[in-house]
Amino acid sequence: MARIEIKGLYAAYDKADVLHDISLNIEPGKITCLLGSNGAGKSTLIRAILGLTRPHTGEILLNGENIVNLPTHKIISRGIAAIPEGRKMFPKLTVMENLRLGAFQVADTKVIKERMEKVFETFPQLNSRRDQLAGTMSGGEQAMVSIGRGLMGAPDILLIDEPSLGLSPLYVKENFRIIEGIREQGITVFLVEQNVRQTLAIADYGYVLSGGKLVGEGTAEALSKDSAVHAAYFG
Repeated sequence: MARIEIKGLYAAYDKADVLHDISLNIEPGKITCLLGSNGAGKSTLIRAILGLTRPHTGEILLNGENIVNLPTHKIISRGIAAIPEGRKMFPKLTVMENLRLGAFQVADTKVIKERMEKVFETFPQLNSRRDQLAGTMSGGEQAMVSIGRGLMGAPDILLIDEPSLGLSPLYVKENFRIIEGIREQGITVFLVEQNVRQTLAIADYGYVLSGGKLVGEGTAEALSKDSAVHAAYFG
């Protein structure tokens, strides 16, 4: 199982530090969460892991290998996939076409078909909508496509950014149930969220980010009672 260790990470936009001395572990086969309010720097950390925002100090170790200087496509090829904030569908492509893009590094059509059928088993609602344009679907259905697209790469680690954003309570609950199931498949999950209650209900361990700095960490049970969590959200 895959593991990520982040050590002493600083990242900036236009020389203004966004992340300050971040050190955390994403443990293999578990759901590790990163909690924080809007603007705390959560998405910047995901961008740093994916090589989209280059840190100016620190290490990001994937199974012991420092991937900081690798291009994004090589990081993805090492078994990392991401579910972006806001789902980022290709609205004029069908469900199947969106899913295929998640396996862009796979040449074997049989493997692609097998993975796609597994996605449809996970999300039966998409099965009858294979040829529907993604842009005509509800937010909850697009979220299913987005998660399915991430799974098409058969990742060892799945980075999930704000999966509850803009969804109805029913779809939020369903998404978190699906994320629990992903862990049961042996996939390591890094879950970045603002929804504290739902996140801590499924996470194994978590960190709290405020103003670009880590202000707390612990088991999900401990964080649910931690004053740092409340301070990070409510001041």
